[in-house]
Amino acid sequence: MLVAGNWILGVVVTFFVRTQSHIGLTTKKAMSYRNLKIWKLSRELSVRIHKMSLELPNFELYETGSQIRRSSKSVCSNIVEGYGRRRYKNDYIRFLTYALASNDETLNHLEMLFETDSLNNQELYEDLRSRCIKLGKMINRFRSSLRDRHNSPR
Repeated sequence: MLVAGNWILGVVVTFFVRTQSHIGLTTKKAMSYRNLKIWKLSRELSVRIHKMSLELPNFELYETGSQIRRSSKSVCSNIVEGYGRRRYKNDYIRFLTYALASNDETLNHLEMLFETDSLNNQELYEDLRSRCIKLGKMINRFRSSLRDRHNSPR
């Protein structure tokens, strides 16, 4: 009887699991903006830029230093806000466009700081610049893929 009981239990559990997955109640890891590669890279870049900006000369600390901190954090924030509106694809795409624009602004501030010798560590500059460029390409590809899926006939 125990064998039959285990078999019945197995059938019930299998049915329950299949039913759960059929209606979307799987125990898979919940999707979050934190799972997005673009969010991870933007967050990491924002932290690195924040730390770099605190090492700038005093006269830059509250001018371009403040601007680059805000623009780099804006990239991350726009990715999160867009993700929160992902149900509305046009909103999601618009916020990714804002993130891309803020990334371009961050790159511009970074280049200006280096060209004016306020940031004089070339290795740090090249590292931040390459990460910024990589992030811009990733956001652009992600935005394009959303746009393509949104515009494709179903």
